[in-house]
Amino acid sequence: MEIIKDVPMSPQDSIMLDMHSFYNVINIISGELQILEMLSGQDQCMQDCVGLCFKIKDGLTDSDKIVEYAQNIDEHLDFILKRVQELLSSHPHLQNEDDARESVENINSVLNILKVRAQEILARYKAPNKWEKHDLSQLKQNFLDVFEAIARNSKGRYGFVYNIAAWTPKDYFVAFQMESVDGDHIFMPPVFQDVMRDLIANARKYTDPGGKVLAGLLDDGQNLRFSVEDTGMGIPEEEVQRVVDFGFRASNTVERRTMGGGFGLTKAYCVTKQFNGRFWISSKEGQGTRVDIIMPRQA
Repeated sequence: MEIIKDVPMSPQDSIMLDMHSFYNVINIISGELQILEMLSGQDQCMQDCVGLCFKIKDGLTDSDKIVEYAQNIDEHLDFILKRVQELLSSHPHLQNEDDARESVENINSVLNILKVRAQEILARYKAPNKWEKHDLSQLKQNFLDVFEAIARNSKGRYGFVYNIAAWTPKDYFVAFQMESVDGDHIFMPPVFQDVMRDLIANARKYTDPGGKVLAGLLDDGQNLRFSVEDTGMGIPEEEVQRVVDFGFRASNTVERRTMGGGFGLTKAYCVTKQFNGRFWISSKEGQGTRVDIIMPRQA
């Protein structure tokens, strides 16, 4: 089903939509810092770092503050890493606790992702409609880093495998192919990397471990094409048109705990329309969902 509709939003809604991925990463970091704080047995010993996370989150509705935080991201990340190392030095027992090690590894992994997010924000704020050159090998690595961070954040509940021979009922099988007429690089708007991440994360989120997430990115010389397909919960037929509305979640997903606000499909749809593209959703409840995007390649 091709989605053709207007999605009305206020200026503040638009900023929230643009920042929700960044917001979710900050949430993960602050959560892990509070876990370390609890494991140390010293109340509020990481409050300065947690406070920094909350300060950044509160500023994500103001364009000037967003740019400021993105420009100074290295300084903020160095501060958090330094405080984590100080905590481990002052509480040596944490280095022997599995939960603490998992939290530290998760923080390190997610901080790297946050740095990439900040670079993307600066790129698109400078030139919202510009298409840029992306190295395909680095683009693939960015997504592998995201999958690794998601798996770490699950605390062992599931993992990701890319070889079907290694697939177990506890894992997600992920296949993501990228091809371009330009060989080792591809041109696309910087924000589109965010769109792909959101749609793949949604596919995983609404699919139980043991399921499949298949995705593909293709520049055929005329169009930029992206598709993602899962074997998850699917969307009730009468709600397919509504899932791109701001903050709407399908009725069969409302009891599933998520870290998001139901903005992934809205953002994907709005970005597609911003670049004169077309957007399709095909879904069967209980069987899975497929999203297809086609955007005319910029000359």
